[in-house]
Amino acid sequence: MAQKIRKAVFPAAGLGTRFLPATKATPKEMLTLVDKPLIQYSVEEAVASGIESILIITGRDKSSMEDHFDISLELEQVLKERGKDDMLQLVRSVAKLANINYTRQGEALGLGHAIYQAKGFAAGEPFAALLPDDIVDSEKPALKQMIEVFEKYDAPVIATMQIEGEAISRFGVIDAEEVEPNVFKVRDMVEKPPFAEAPSDLAIIGRYIFTPDIFAAIEQTKPGAGGEIQITDAMRLLLKDRPFYAVRLDGIRHDAGDKLGFLIATVEFALKRNDLGPEFRQFLKGLKL
Repeated sequence: MAQKIRKAVFPAAGLGTRFLPATKATPKEMLTLVDKPLIQYSVEEAVASGIESILIITGRDKSSMEDHFDISLELEQVLKERGKDDMLQLVRSVAKLANINYTRQGEALGLGHAIYQAKGFAAGEPFAALLPDDIVDSEKPALKQMIEVFEKYDAPVIATMQIEGEAISRFGVIDAEEVEPNVFKVRDMVEKPPFAEAPSDLAIIGRYIFTPDIFAAIEQTKPGAGGEIQITDAMRLLLKDRPFYAVRLDGIRHDAGDKLGFLIATVEFALKRNDLGPEFRQFLKGLKL
């Protein structure tokens, strides 16, 4: 029987260069999608999927993430004095989302290196890893969909989505056999292949469930370009010794780490809001495009 997935890791030490100059002093993960920072969406997804304990892997100048998920006594007191009870409860709920821990990634040496920082936190248990700038809008939380597959097959699970055309070259791509609707047994995976050499149209996106042996695989993984340790390379090593599965997620994935993707996500999420959607929709209809 598969162990319960209780822990989740959030690599968040990157420099966010695609959003400069906005990210010069503000972490990319704290950029606001309507009225919540990006990382809060993923944390809420993890909690809704049954995660009990979270590790956020940070770097220099990332303390605002810790502040966001911490208690703010001064702000709470001001809201209380002004009778803004709804906002007070909203602020308190953020601080109570989950048991959140933090650790520093001293050098940004790739996603594999970032995940390795969670070895002590995992403590021999399987765990999830979520990239905060991958926002998945779905009825059933994306991570929950993956946990259900993990519980059935007791093996690492990767999230995938279909990508058409040459854009597939921007992703890690799996070669896999479909074993049930939207679930695949992975034969191989390759990082950012040329379009003509991509083994499928199934791209790896920022959701993973790992077993503890991923850390030994990362230790054996040789750094690639720029001295970075790629998690795809570590997974390929592990794939030689154990099966991997992939889930084609039921939902819409937004690349909020990309300027255009961020703008699209902002529009989509705003339109779904009861308090903003109707007026915002009318505004969009009135634009001279």
